[in-house]
Amino acid sequence: MKCQEIITVLQSQAPEHYACDWDNVGLLVGDSEKEVHKIYIALDATDETIKEAKAVEADMLLTHHPMIFKGLKRVNTQDFIGKRVMRLIQADIAYYAMHTNFDVKGMADLAAKRMEMKECQVLEVTCEDAEGPQGIGKIGKLSQVVTVQECAQLVKKAFHVEQVKVFGNLEQQISKVAICPGSGKSVIGEALKNGVEVLITGDIDHHEGIDAAAQGMAIIDAGHYGIEKIFIPYMKEFLEKNTKGLEIIEQPEKHPFVYV
Repeated sequence: MKCQEIITVLQSQAPEHYACDWDNVGLLVGDSEKEVHKIYIALDATDETIKEAKAVEADMLLTHHPMIFKGLKRVNTQDFIGKRVMRLIQADIAYYAMHTNFDVKGMADLAAKRMEMKECQVLEVTCEDAEGPQGIGKIGKLSQVVTVQECAQLVKKAFHVEQVKVFGNLEQQISKVAICPGSGKSVIGEALKNGVEVLITGDIDHHEGIDAAAQGMAIIDAGHYGIEKIFIPYMKEFLEKNTKGLEIIEQPEKHPFVYV
């Protein structure tokens, strides 16, 4: 298949116009007319990811987080992003990113489904379409009332993470939850405004966590990668169902840091 044909398939899942204004999604490197036989899927286009994609002779790299956020004034080996761009071009690997457009049209729904949340609605509305409000994160109810500690165990099981960081009273009983895969600092206010009892997310700092707890909302931080890694197996399955003749390779699970 041509790269553009694959992009059309990806757009059918998460059209680029759903991305936030500050984001950078789409075909970031490469030729849209090149023939693609093998796709490598990862969360981030790191040096290691690009090396792995080249090693398996991938024609296309698909990630959730875009490698290029800000404008580049030059592309050379003096800049680590420029170096990655050069490596992709030299290896003739087309590179496509689907970030907040996928957050709006996939990520939160997938995460809510893993938590078996019911009666879901959008947490932070970013736009509207024929189906109604669209946006980042989901608010919903668990199937039964649980404590914050029990909810933390559910999160660990749902996303296969060994540990989570919890702000708040572990014995507090809750049923109304919100989930925002990735970084959830910006949605704390919306969650509080909507009476959420526990926010499940990542990248929560000390002050955000204790301030939310002081206002009666617990936070379960499962890590940025910890939740959003679900992008990789989902997109593999999606592409296998909606394309023909492609080999789809998942990057093995690898957390970007370790506790020592």
